[in-house]
Amino acid sequence: MATLSDFDDIRCYTDEEVNSVLTRLAEEPGIEKFLRGAFPDIDMEDVKRRMRSFHTIRDFHLNMVGVLLFKMSEKITEFIRLDGAERIPRDHASVFITNHRDIVLDSAYLDILMLNAGYPDFEIAIGDNLLIYPWIKDLVRANKSFIVRRDLPGKELLLASKHLSQYIHYTVNEKKTSIWIAQREGRSKDCSDITQPAVIKMLAMGGSSRDLLTNIKALHLQPCSLSYEYDPCDYLKAQEFQCKRDDPNWHKSKQDDLFSMANGMLGYKGRVIFTVAPELNPELDKFPAELTDKGAQATAVCESVDRVLHDNMYLFEINYVAYDLLNETDKYADRYTLEQKNKAIAYLNSRLEKIEIPNKDEEYLWHCLLTQYANPVANKERLTERPVTNFVPLT
Repeated sequence: MATLSDFDDIRCYTDEEVNSVLTRLAEEPGIEKFLRGAFPDIDMEDVKRRMRSFHTIRDFHLNMVGVLLFKMSEKITEFIRLDGAERIPRDHASVFITNHRDIVLDSAYLDILMLNAGYPDFEIAIGDNLLIYPWIKDLVRANKSFIVRRDLPGKELLLASKHLSQYIHYTVNEKKTSIWIAQREGRSKDCSDITQPAVIKMLAMGGSSRDLLTNIKALHLQPCSLSYEYDPCDYLKAQEFQCKRDDPNWHKSKQDDLFSMANGMLGYKGRVIFTVAPELNPELDKFPAELTDKGAQATAVCESVDRVLHDNMYLFEINYVAYDLLNETDKYADRYTLEQKNKAIAYLNSRLEKIEIPNKDEEYLWHCLLTQYANPVANKERLTERPVTNFVPLT
């Protein structure tokens, strides 16, 4: 039987540990620099005093992280909404599997929304590529995050994946605490939001059965769709596409990751909606008995997750405008006015202007920007096999 100490290398901090960690972090210059950038009028002495006062992670979440997040949201969103909260079970833990837009705020906002709705908080999977400084690693672990180790050689990666999966199974089934994890490693650069079979296979590795589907059902998967009107990192993603096109060996630096993280957190997102779907097990129970191959099982689970995610995803005027521009059609012209179309085009042009790279290929970059906003429409059509009707009009 596994114990918490078996996972000391990746687990989040406990209530018994959090006060000493936060007391140490209260004096961290990097945190002060970030908070002063996000909230120029912040009283850092009050923040430090409050950080030293917390003795449980839930208290830290609700009374500091949540307060700062929603103060920030007043500047960077039109509104944030949680739909489907009534589908969150109270008698067992789940794994909330979502599409991935923002490096930090996807899970952070969902967690705080659930807490404010009276549901237990959950633990968050975060890649170690983002833990650039020791204080960031401490801060996320104090914020109920556990570490996903990446960029390891073959055998080490396999062992790390099994260890991670065992921790997830232990957390859901022994600790009775839910988990948040993205459907893929890293954000979808083109906003296509397709679940990676490797994620499903990893989730199954730590179960008690040799059958992948049995192990997945033990985690009570609940897809959760994240719908952002605007992506503050859209121009950075387009820029990455050209950099990789022009130099196949190009890779982002750690500083690039840190800039993307800050830009995502502080950039404007417009309307933001999180939609929790029912548990996926009833659908998985309908899989044919002859579906026993692990690869085929993983693919089938991915397809089920994707259908639910896209079915519940809200679309905005800019998504329909981008789709029509990209495909040179007026298929969705009834979803936006001329004024809204012009607003979307002006926004996309403003993002194009922010890109500063050598040999800037504006035609290619424009195509990349359109693709990011058009793909949610295209995938919803393809995966749900019916006309797209789920959108949020401006009010």
